[in-house]
Amino acid sequence: MIALSFLCISLYLADMHEKKAKTIAIKQFTLNSHFLDRLVKIDCYFPKHILAPELLNLLLINDGQNLEELNLEGMLEKMMGTHEIQPLFCVGIHANEHRKMEYGTANCLDYKGLGAKAGAYTHFVLQELIPFIRKEFLIPSFKEKSFAGFSLGGLSALDIVWNHSSEFSKVGVFSGSLWWRTKSLDAGYNEATDRIMHASIKKGKYAPWLKFFFETGVLDETMDRNNNGIIDSIDDTLGLIDELVAKGYHRTHDIAYLELADGKHDIATWARAMPEFLKWGWATKKGESS
Repeated sequence: MIALSFLCISLYLADMHEKKAKTIAIKQFTLNSHFLDRLVKIDCYFPKHILAPELLNLLLINDGQNLEELNLEGMLEKMMGTHEIQPLFCVGIHANEHRKMEYGTANCLDYKGLGAKAGAYTHFVLQELIPFIRKEFLIPSFKEKSFAGFSLGGLSALDIVWNHSSEFSKVGVFSGSLWWRTKSLDAGYNEATDRIMHASIKKGKYAPWLKFFFETGVLDETMDRNNNGIIDSIDDTLGLIDELVAKGYHRTHDIAYLELADGKHDIATWARAMPEFLKWGWATKKGESS
């Protein structure tokens, strides 16, 4: 009886210690978006004890429905709990069956007509989502705002950040769909002019504060449009980095490129790359505490 009571007390104390030790809280909301004409689920990951809201960094992440499988909570628990990264407020935005219409490039449809709601999605992010977060959590302003995404969600994040640079400071693109184009391969496609995001960078304005993180995997795909021995996922990413450098960004100071030799186009690969992105963007400086 005494042994059983001791065991119960030990389990209770262990459970209490685990709950007390957790530093990350998660809150889920459903927003009724006027711009998207649908309900949008979001998951908010943030430090349980926010002592100085103005020191929080906001990171929006497309395809928020995948973040549990990605284990974002565990990463943030470890990295913020050990002061490896600065205080970070992450918001996972869930996609649904309209993903291929809401993600893409707002100012130009791809050759199949996809991305038709990308402009509406941009309005949702800037005019509904961010104001909701600030109001709900009583945060007047964030230290900085950044955006990240995977595959087509990575293209979407880059498009929004590039075209609204006054709002953002960093972007993370994991296996980005940077092949997004205005012409099909059998309809006179020209790599120099028909890749939409590359053309957008070329025509856009240089914003010196922007920083870019790109991840690709050697096993992302097998397509090689120009038969140069490099898969399109890597070729398109390196080509876009070249456009950024031509625009004025420093290849190493402003841009990070992570290529995984065994990386695939999947959540497991992006889960491996995510901590590198978090350290790249928000590593705690020596002597600084989160």
